Amino acid sequence: MKARELKEMGTDQLQEKLAQLNLDLFNFRLTAKTGNLEKPSAIRAARKDIARIKTILTERAKA
Repeated sequence: MKARELKEMGTDQLQEKLAQLNLDLFNFRLTAKTGNLEKPSAIRAARKDIARIKTILTERAKA
């Protein structure tokens, strides 16, 4: 997701998205260990999205 799209979302929506991405990341890692992950770049993308969401939530908490 783009940072602009994430900034438009509400705090509750971001927290739900963060929980979903953490679950997806877990599943990607599990699938990668078994050798069946089709897109290894999905792990990297999920990690970056998680970082973006955490950054936005931190910015909102400070404001």
